[in-house]
Amino acid sequence: MKKPLVGTLFALLLFGAAAAPAAAETRSPQQTRPAVKAVDFAGTVALSNCSGSVVRTPHAQPGDPALVLSNGHCLESGFPAPGQVVVDKPSSRTFGLLNSAGTKVATLRASKIAYATMTDTDASLYQLTSTYAQIQTAHGIKALELSATRPAQGTAIKVVSGYWKRIYTCAVDGFAYRLKEGAWTWKDSVRYTSACKTIGGTSGSPVIDTATGKVVAVNNTGNEDGARCTDNNPCEVDESGNVTVRKGINYGQQTYGFVACVGAGSKLDLSRPGCALPRP
Repeated sequence: MKKPLVGTLFALLLFGAAAAPAAAETRSPQQTRPAVKAVDFAGTVALSNCSGSVVRTPHAQPGDPALVLSNGHCLESGFPAPGQVVVDKPSSRTFGLLNSAGTKVATLRASKIAYATMTDTDASLYQLTSTYAQIQTAHGIKALELSATRPAQGTAIKVVSGYWKRIYTCAVDGFAYRLKEGAWTWKDSVRYTSACKTIGGTSGSPVIDTATGKVVAVNNTGNEDGARCTDNNPCEVDESGNVTVRKGINYGQQTYGFVACVGAGSKLDLSRPGCALPRP
């Protein structure tokens, strides 16, 4: 996992304590590449130890309690055990809400952990005490929308870290049938091209499709040392059991599966039709 605080001091020395937001892309009229949505820090959040984002499903209503997406391994209670699924657990955790420039404009507070696990995926959803409408009215910031469809290989993406206020730009290189790291195994993980050199503290960052502006994954890990299937060194396992190690390559967990599991009022219901998230 891109562990939250391990290596933070080293990263500060290596990258600088005040990493500037990525510059906006400019394109000449002659360029014919597909239109790119502006991707900045608006809607992202900084946790005490990780990154995250305020997210909504396509059918969410303004008066629904807002949700924050991050990693399961970013929980304040520590890593969930293999097979463990956390549902509807009270929480008063706080999140620093960022505007487009990466400036903190508010502190949001959770009412509960709606869902969290490190089994099959590495994700958490916090339900907030604020609604989407309240956040937008008070701060002019809209939630990021979760894509309802699986991303494709070659999709241009940005990984937006609220913790570091840093944006990484790359593409979906492919998918790992199984991604194994220590005691945990994740399914159908997104593998980034090598340009996304994410570091500790980027855990929980939204992975945004630059063509749609929608969230397609949540950043969670990378192979740091070239070791095989150990903590901080995930390996890919294919359908035949063959293992591939890709040193320096980073990964995220797809999020389209959450859309079918969230109903009216931001309520997570694992029994909804089409919901395939792991259950307790």
